[in-house]
Amino acid sequence: MSIKFGTDGWRAIIAKDFTFENLSKIAQAHADHLKEKNGKKVVIGYDTRFMSEEFAKLVAEIFSSNDFNVILSNRYCSTPALSLAVKELNADEGIMITASHNTYQYNGYKVKGGYGGPATPDIIKNIENKLGNTLPKAGKKEWGVYDFNKLYLNKLFSYLEEEAFKQKNIKVIHDPMHGATIGYLNKILEDTSIDVEEINHYRDAFFGFKHPEPIDKNLSLLKGKVVAEGASLGVANDGDGDRVGIVDDAGEFVSTQIVYALLLLHTIRNKKIDGGIAKTISTTYLVDRIAKKEGRKLFKTPVGFKYIADLFLKEKIAFGGEESGGYGFGFHIPERDGLLSGLMVLEMMLLSGKTLVELVEDLFKEFGTAYYKRVDLKLEGNQGRKLVASLKEKPLNKLIGEPIKE
Repeated sequence: MSIKFGTDGWRAIIAKDFTFENLSKIAQAHADHLKEKNGKKVVIGYDTRFMSEEFAKLVAEIFSSNDFNVILSNRYCSTPALSLAVKELNADEGIMITASHNTYQYNGYKVKGGYGGPATPDIIKNIENKLGNTLPKAGKKEWGVYDFNKLYLNKLFSYLEEEAFKQKNIKVIHDPMHGATIGYLNKILEDTSIDVEEINHYRDAFFGFKHPEPIDKNLSLLKGKVVAEGASLGVANDGDGDRVGIVDDAGEFVSTQIVYALLLLHTIRNKKIDGGIAKTISTTYLVDRIAKKEGRKLFKTPVGFKYIADLFLKEKIAFGGEESGGYGFGFHIPERDGLLSGLMVLEMMLLSGKTLVELVEDLFKEFGTAYYKRVDLKLEGNQGRKLVASLKEKPLNKLIGEPIKE
């Protein structure tokens, strides 16, 4: 098969294309890339998917056999936890074995730069160019083991306005969707006044036979639990913890676009972080209105958080994100972080003394009402490219009978 990296790494179906053989080829090409850059050290993490730990150990063996200093996570961890470890442990690059929000049949290989975020396109291109050039080396199984989760959770706690989390007793329901953030929110908030209850909180390589993506149609259990328990907030994370889905106190899913706008305001007005704003082209126009009112420079990128991460490295960015529920903060690493995003929504509620429903109402009063609906279409072969090309050639001027103004 032809191995090609997508917007965030390489993903394939386990036992079909995601095999020990293909994984070995990628790991060796990655090692060759780093040796060319005089790299010496890598860190490796893995999620809760089928055989992720075994796949991670194979990658560790190949890097070890290429004489790298290798540090492996002591247990499954989220992608943001791995990314933070890359930076904090001064590694040259990192590898995360995960297929993120894909269905259980998949696994994948994400590459993280030494700055603690998605690998830049030039890194990925160099790895792809080296595929198959060298036979994978193996046999040396020497690596260190480290608790990436502890490092990560301590870092996230340090970002919180501690007093706000001690003043009000409220309940939060967390849905890790059987993924890598199991136990995370409980651990971070264990010494606060916040009551956290988890659902789908055990490792399941099949993700309950559901899609581990925190979008409305996948969160029926969370929405019902928020209402049944009288909780103030529901937080869901995808399989590797870099995306978030938010449910308000009425048990309603809050659009990722609205969450983006709320987190942006919290970052600028409450956290007082300086810098510009970054968004992908599929993100709400509310962001443009906020940027204009707050006097912040707005950067627009193609779809894919790697473009946002690149801006974090090249420009001073306060906040950046995309419509898929992946958000990055200027006070953190240049990586989307689903758990931190959930914590920031909670912090915004605590500091304001308002419910999430009220915060959304305030947002609309100040910047205008916005509506958003995501519809996924499964297109075969080149159908997607043809559709995009036709829309570029003849853009829509009406939608559901109404003229498109901007």
